[in-house]
Amino acid sequence: MTTVKLNVKWGKESFNDIEVDLSQPPLVFKAQIFALTGVPVERQKVLLKGAQLKDDDWGKAAPKDGMTIMLMGSAEAVSVEAPKNAPKFVEDLPEQEQEHLDTKRFGAGLHNLGNTCYMNSTLQCMFAVQPLREALYKRGAAAGADPTGRLVSATAELFRDLEGGGAPFPPYAFLMALRAKFPQFAQQGQGGVYAQQDAEECWTNVMYALKEKVKDDDGTAAVDKLFGIRTHLALKSEESPGEEFTEDGLSYTLKVNIEDKTAHVSEGVAVGLREERERTSAALGRTALFKGATALTELPPYLTLQMMRFFFRRDNQQKAKILKKIPFSLEFDAYEFCSDALKKQLEGPRQAFKEAQDAAMEAKKLAKKGAGPQAEAPAAAPSGADVDMKEAAAGASTSAPATTKAMTGKYELVGVVTHKGRTADSGHYVAWVKQPSDGTWVCFDDEKLTIRSEEEVLQLSGGGDWHMAYLLLYRAIYADVPVKAEEVKVEEEAKAEEAGKDGPAEMEAEAPASA
Repeated sequence: MTTVKLNVKWGKESFNDIEVDLSQPPLVFKAQIFALTGVPVERQKVLLKGAQLKDDDWGKAAPKDGMTIMLMGSAEAVSVEAPKNAPKFVEDLPEQEQEHLDTKRFGAGLHNLGNTCYMNSTLQCMFAVQPLREALYKRGAAAGADPTGRLVSATAELFRDLEGGGAPFPPYAFLMALRAKFPQFAQQGQGGVYAQQDAEECWTNVMYALKEKVKDDDGTAAVDKLFGIRTHLALKSEESPGEEFTEDGLSYTLKVNIEDKTAHVSEGVAVGLREERERTSAALGRTALFKGATALTELPPYLTLQMMRFFFRRDNQQKAKILKKIPFSLEFDAYEFCSDALKKQLEGPRQAFKEAQDAAMEAKKLAKKGAGPQAEAPAAAPSGADVDMKEAAAGASTSAPATTKAMTGKYELVGVVTHKGRTADSGHYVAWVKQPSDGTWVCFDDEKLTIRSEEEVLQLSGGGDWHMAYLLLYRAIYADVPVKAEEVKVEEEAKAEEAGKDGPAEMEAEAPASA
């Protein structure tokens, strides 16, 4: 890799000691100029030794260290702020805005910058996680100037741009930061073309970058709280029954292993959690085979499943793809994969969730039968009738017990990253995201947004050359459960203490004056 430091003169402004990697095409350098000056790449006229610099080739005269390069072009103009309440008509909008008006509420598309569909689809799925956005906006600005910090800041800025919705845009800054932090994503193939990359590798690497920089007030990484799956592995040897090996871990994905008999995603998860290891047995004094499985000890608000569709073939030295159809559901139940202790914690919320569902179904049945409001409404005192004040106070204190949200172990599907193609080194990635506002499914195919149905999403299970699920993103389903008496008491005491600070002053202010 050949790196030089260049100076750029733009009108009256100068930018010195810009590090430029000459092994990258000039378009990357132009993206750096855009970040510094605000002059879009399409407006830039970069003069190198009197000749205009192209996007894809440095030409015969490559720049030397310390050289000054001339830049011509105007930065994006800052428009004068229009009246906030001025009416807007569709026919008055630019054609580009009119084209994306129907999908603006869903976000924006991302231009493909040369085999970057893996990155675009990953980002669109991550963007669907609202708590992750909030954590990034809060901490992203102070992430620092090192490669990890720049990647985190670029992610936050990109998410803000996506929130604005409308026309698609090129994610130059994020791509530059990603390749600076993880050089493997700058790998090039024949002819200097950037190679296709693995969406799961992009997902995981970005997660680890966010883990390092985006932390809550208590110092815990936000991605650990949102995506972290805590596990416990237990292995035993049949030759030495009394000997056991255990290991606790934290991961961001559940692996869905695909075998000949795998008929559903849950079966693939079960296979992925089983494990065999050869270890030295202290009791036997030699190597022995230990078998066992991993149990989930703590579930995250967002659960990511990875279909293990790619494997390395030694005969052609390529990553091949398993095309087998693996059906998945709009809901995923992780209960069977949990530890006994976690299962016990989930029993109450699961029962409460079932009762709530049964009550909702019963209400629908009554509504279909034409039952009036009196059939569903609780008995009320006759109009104008006197009510005993003690009974009223007792009813007010017991009619609405305090509740809290608790995990059920059930999840609903909110995002899918699919891959179309026969190998991991080629093909095309697309994101399918469920909108939290109205439940609409939207397909993000780089810059193109298309509304899809649940039936179309469920058809992404594989079995041919069509798009098939590679990453599945699920969001936890919660149930309302009563708060424990001790917790209610602590909360009430805190409220009473807070009220006591202002109580005397309020009473004095409300007391009538003496006659």
